[in-house]
Amino acid sequence: MRAKGICYDTGFIRNGSNSRECFDPDLVKKELTIIRDDLHCTAVHITGGDPDRLDLAARHAAELGLEIWFSPYPLELTTDEILALLADCAERAEQLRAQGAEVVFVAGAELSVMNHGFLEGDSTEERISRLLSDPARRPERFAAVGTRLNAFLREAVALVRERFHGKVTYAAIQFEAVDWDVFDFTTFELIRSAEVADRFRDAVRSLVAQPKPVAITGFGTATWRGAGDVAPRSMEILETDEATGAPLRLNGEYERDEAGQAYLSELLEIFETEGVDSAFVFLFALYNLPHRPDGDPRDDLDLASLGIVKILEDRHGDTYPDMPWEPKAAFAAVADHYRGG
Repeated sequence: MRAKGICYDTGFIRNGSNSRECFDPDLVKKELTIIRDDLHCTAVHITGGDPDRLDLAARHAAELGLEIWFSPYPLELTTDEILALLADCAERAEQLRAQGAEVVFVAGAELSVMNHGFLEGDSTEERISRLLSDPARRPERFAAVGTRLNAFLREAVALVRERFHGKVTYAAIQFEAVDWDVFDFTTFELIRSAEVADRFRDAVRSLVAQPKPVAITGFGTATWRGAGDVAPRSMEILETDEATGAPLRLNGEYERDEAGQAYLSELLEIFETEGVDSAFVFLFALYNLPHRPDGDPRDDLDLASLGIVKILEDRHGDTYPDMPWEPKAAFAAVADHYRGG
């Protein structure tokens, strides 16, 4: 693969609440250095809802010589609010690109289910439920979503390209049926579950057969036994606050399975051998899902985390004594693959 990457979360914003409460610039720089030196990444997919944070992390990544996929992530916004966020971030990304950094601009991800204006419903869960209900009407609903989304993306890309003069893409769910003519990469959130495992490689091969280079984002799974079988839904073991989406507890007791999460190396092997241009593991860390090995098992939120490091509370790790986390088995699996590839 040309770009070997991972997603770096700067904080998802929902209804004014940021999922990453603290954002220490020194910690960000140290983590990005580890991503380059120890994970052997050549690129980083920097995502989140705060333009200032995206800008700061991207500047650190640029200093480290990493290719930057600058990726504002709108959540529960209107289409006008999404356009304003994209315009702001496109100007910031262009400043970095003009200074010599390698930058790809990602004009949103999974917009149809994560925001207002494309599907009926006041939450992601409600939108997906309505979309998938009544199987007989699904083709009609999928087509309607694609029409609305593509009309919006044409407007969004025109706005972005006025401000940013590098390559542009969008991180799509396959049912969104994106018109890729206006983009430089075809980029998919592509997650393997047991249901599609037998045809996953063929699906990747068919994507790569298209004329534009393919990037894969969003792939990964949580850290409980069996999570890989239901990977797209592996975070559904979380109970969350209805208003903010903040995690509260797990909905039951689950067994830790870090080796199962490390199936990432199998996916990377498929992407590499089938000719994917760029791959971004999802993701480095989720700071709002700490590891709590003692006490009530339902409080160990890391079991629901797709992060390849486990966040520690009130202490630093052993592997990296200045970091508030400890690598999981998936960390070594990604590092070994990227080093060898």
